[in-house]
Amino acid sequence: MQHKLLCSPSYITRLTWSFSPLLQLNKLEEAANAAHTFFMANPEHMEIQQDLENYKTTSGKVSLIDLEARQHMEDYSAGVRHYDKEEYELAIEFLERALKGYYSEDEDCQIMCEGPQRFEEHEHLDYKAGLYEAIADHYMQVLACKHDCVRELATRSGRISPIENFLPLHYDYLQFAYYRVGDYVKALECAKSYLLFHPDDEDVLENAGYYEGLLEGTVDPATIKPRKEAKTLLRRHKLESHLLQVAAAGLGYAYTEPNYWNRYGARQDEHSVPSSISSEPEDGPRLSLTKKPMPKPDRELKEGGPLLYSDVKFVYNSQQLNGTQRVLLDNVISEEQCRELHRVASGIMLAGDGYRGKTSPHTPNERFEGATVLKALKYGYEGRVPLKSARLFYDISEKARRIVQSYFLLNSTLYFSYTHLVCRTALSGQQERRNDLSHPIHADNCLLDPEANECWKEPPAYTFRDYSALLYMNADFEGGEFIFTEMDAKTVTASIKPKCGRMISFSSGGENPHGVKAVTKGQRCAVALWFTLDPLYRELEGIQADEVIAMLDQEHLGPSEMNINPKDEL
Repeated sequence: MQHKLLCSPSYITRLTWSFSPLLQLNKLEEAANAAHTFFMANPEHMEIQQDLENYKTTSGKVSLIDLEARQHMEDYSAGVRHYDKEEYELAIEFLERALKGYYSEDEDCQIMCEGPQRFEEHEHLDYKAGLYEAIADHYMQVLACKHDCVRELATRSGRISPIENFLPLHYDYLQFAYYRVGDYVKALECAKSYLLFHPDDEDVLENAGYYEGLLEGTVDPATIKPRKEAKTLLRRHKLESHLLQVAAAGLGYAYTEPNYWNRYGARQDEHSVPSSISSEPEDGPRLSLTKKPMPKPDRELKEGGPLLYSDVKFVYNSQQLNGTQRVLLDNVISEEQCRELHRVASGIMLAGDGYRGKTSPHTPNERFEGATVLKALKYGYEGRVPLKSARLFYDISEKARRIVQSYFLLNSTLYFSYTHLVCRTALSGQQERRNDLSHPIHADNCLLDPEANECWKEPPAYTFRDYSALLYMNADFEGGEFIFTEMDAKTVTASIKPKCGRMISFSSGGENPHGVKAVTKGQRCAVALWFTLDPLYRELEGIQADEVIAMLDQEHLGPSEMNINPKDEL
C-alpha cells in the first residue's frame, strides 16, 4: 500500500513559527507551505489556521502549496470548481486530466501491493500453517490490498474516510459538462460509464435517453460504449470481491464487502446537479430537475414543534436562515436573568477553562473564559456565589434542552454532551486591522474540509453530537456576530447579532458550518450547549449536576424558579 508521510503538529508549529531562525535561513515560505500541508490534513487545528491567515496577510500570498497533495485529486477539485462556475470547457479539461491521473495512480497502487504484507485483520493463521496455507494467506492479503486501492485513491492525505462516490462522480460531472458544450457523443459515453457503477440511477438513465434522442439520425447510440478503463476496473474489482469472499470462507474468517461507491456522495449545488439537466431546450422534453438524495439520516429531520414556554418568541426557521435544521428564538431568558447569569459568570469563570488552559485558543486577540454547570453549583453550595444564581445556570440549560428537543420534534430523549458558560473579551491594543475570526468556521461533529467540500465524521471531531445551541447573555460589545456559511467556509448564509435572551440552535453536522466574527470591543458572553441522542455520550458533569440538584432539593436549599424537572420527558 502507499504510505503517507504525516508531519506532527509540534514539528510543524516549530518549523513554521520560530521566526528568528527562519528569517536567518530565509525559509519562511517553505515553513508556511509545511504548515499549510499539515492544516490540509488537520483542518480542525485552529491555531495553525489563524497563523496561516496572518502569514497570507503579511506576505501578500493568496495561496500556499500542499506538499502532500495528490495531483489527480487537485485536478478533480479544480474541475469541480470550474463546473460550479459554469466554465464547462475548463471543467472537462481538468476532470479528464483527473481521470487519467486516477488510473495511473491505480496502477501504481496495484504494484505497491505486491510486496510483503502484514495486516492486523489477517491474523487468522496463528496456528502452524502449511506451505499452501501460508501462500494462500499471503496472496489473500495482496488481493485485499489491491481491492482497497479504490478507497486509497479516494482518500485525501491525513484523512481516514474517502470522498464518497469519488470515481463515478468524475463521469457524472463530465456527462453534464459535455452536454453543455454540445458534445453529445461524449456526454452519452460518460453517462453510460457512470451507469456501470449505478445502473439504476434514474436521473442519469433519463439523461442518457435524452442524449440518445439528440443523436438520432447522426450516430447510432448503440455504438457508443462506456469507457474501457472504467469497464476494466469495475470488472477487476468485482472479481477481486468474489475471490476474497470465496477465500475467506475457505480459510474460516468473515469478510464483508465495503460499499466503495456510495451513490449519495453526489455534489449538491444551487444551479444544477451533474446527474440532472437543469435547463430545458425549447424543442426538447422536460427533464428531471430532481437533485440526488442526500445521505439518509439516522432519524427523520423535522422542525416546527411547540416552544413549550409562552414567553419564548419564534424569530426564524431553517428556510429563513438559508439552511437545514436551524432555528432562531428570542426571550428564552429575561433581562434580569441575563444580568444575574452575567454576575455568576464573573465569579466562577477561569481563563482557558474548557480550552485545556489556553487563554486564547482560537485567536491571540481575545481572552477566553469559561465555567461548567457543575462548577457553578459547587461554588453556590460552598457559598462562593449566590446559590440561587448558580441554580439559574442549571435551569436555563435545561430549559434550552427542552425547547430544542420539542422544536425539532425529536422522538427520543436529547441529552447534554457538554454545557459551557463562556465569555470572549477583546484584548486592548490588539484590535487594529484584525482579519481573523473570534472562532474560525467549523462544524460541531465533523472535521470541515472546505477544499474537498467535505466534513469528515471521524476523530478528533465530537462525532456523537447531534444538536447545538447558543444562548446569549448580552449585546454591549462590538463585533461577535454568529455566522453560518456554505461548506467553503467563506460564503455567509446567515448572520446573527447576539443579544440577551436570544438563542440559535441547529443540527451539529456538516450541513451547518458556523463561526464567530471578531469581538473587537468589550466582552461577549453566552451559554454554549451541545446535545446528543446517544445516552452513552451523556455529559458526566451533567449527571453529577443532576445529583447536586437532587441533594439541594432534598435539603430545600435551591428551589427552581422555572419549575423544571430535568427528568421529565416530553
